Amino acid sequence: METRLTTPFGGGRFSAHAALLQKSVAERQAALATASGLNDDGRADKFALLSALTEARFAYGLGDRALSVLEALLSFVPGRLLDGTRPLVVFPSNRALSARARGMAPATLRRHLAQLSAAGFLIRRDSPNGKRYQVRDERGQPADSFGFDLAPLVLRAAEIEEQAEAARAAWRQEKAIRSEITLEQRDIARIIATALEEGRAGDWEAFASRFAAHGARLRRREAMEALKDRLDALGHLRAEVENAYLASLSETEMSANDHQIERHIQNSNADSHSELNGWEDLREAKPGGPAVKEDIPRLERKGLGVSLERLLRACPQIADYAPGGTIRGPEDFLKVAGLVRSMLGISPDAWKEAQGALGPQQAAAVIALMLERAESIRSPGGYLRNLTAKASRGEFSLLPMLKALEARAGLERGGGLA
Repeated sequence: METRLTTPFGGGRFSAHAALLQKSVAERQAALATASGLNDDGRADKFALLSALTEARFAYGLGDRALSVLEALLSFVPGRLLDGTRPLVVFPSNRALSARARGMAPATLRRHLAQLSAAGFLIRRDSPNGKRYQVRDERGQPADSFGFDLAPLVLRAAEIEEQAEAARAAWRQEKAIRSEITLEQRDIARIIATALEEGRAGDWEAFASRFAAHGARLRRREAMEALKDRLDALGHLRAEVENAYLASLSETEMSANDHQIERHIQNSNADSHSELNGWEDLREAKPGGPAVKEDIPRLERKGLGVSLERLLRACPQIADYAPGGTIRGPEDFLKVAGLVRSMLGISPDAWKEAQGALGPQQAAAVIALMLERAESIRSPGGYLRNLTAKASRGEFSLLPMLKALEARAGLERGGGLA
């Protein structure tokens, strides 16, 4: 069939890409005009198509602003159903298009329109004077339109949906790998912490150093191959750590029966009830004597303090790295915070400076708070150094950070201020 190519007004460039796009669209429309009963009939739902393209945007090299411009263009098409079997031309003025693109500047608008054109999602059909408008016949019916033809976008609906499904599958795979990495990190950290606490035989310091290299927080955008390499390395390290821990167990421990394990759990549960307020431990005196309350140092800085119970309620993730998944007191908390520090990729120097400026307890509390917001902190080391600098100038307070986290999580602060 004969294809009539349209060229841009004025100094706009005409390219082989534009010619081939127009030719393919014309051929596809001609084929659809003579066919029937096809699954892909050249039509698509406006909102479903835009949603699919949003998911598949990286496959086409499109950013969120280009999608905003496309959404603005689609808003000028009445109804939800888009028909690509014939030209689908919208002709908004620059002012109207900018308004629907949330006030985008003209230069930015032109750049993203060119990006959409280069991606093959629209054809510029310019009028003789470069203006965008619609011509009507003597009966008032539309006869011709000059502006942006969105038919190429609609004709690629099936392809876009395939790319969107591929993007969803890749996202599910990445999510699964990230979850596995998190579990590996947590389990390795717990085993190392338990071994160090119990004084097990083995080079646990070396294991901790190796874990620090692979236990850093995952970046939001990380190549799939890098994630797979991280998971593979953690898998090998976990196997070594598990074997080393099991090899350190005595014959008596290895032959412990179910009754001993159950009794240990019951005793542990009974012991846990003795902690009433985190930093404070209320212990009963000998029979006949008064109850004695021993104050364990509180988490304080310049007159402000919070209970460990309240802190752990707001920051539950740090307990995942403790032996048995439970932090039983300040000493446990400090040890686990030191381990999580290495997992976040914070250097020993930065950690030492933070402990000096904030105090060990408050530095550990900051680590717990950072762990809860790990996904939104790009550089944990830099973040901690910034807080350390503020503390050195007397400008840092832990309480606002804690309250902000509690407000976001909707926690009820039953413990209140210590």
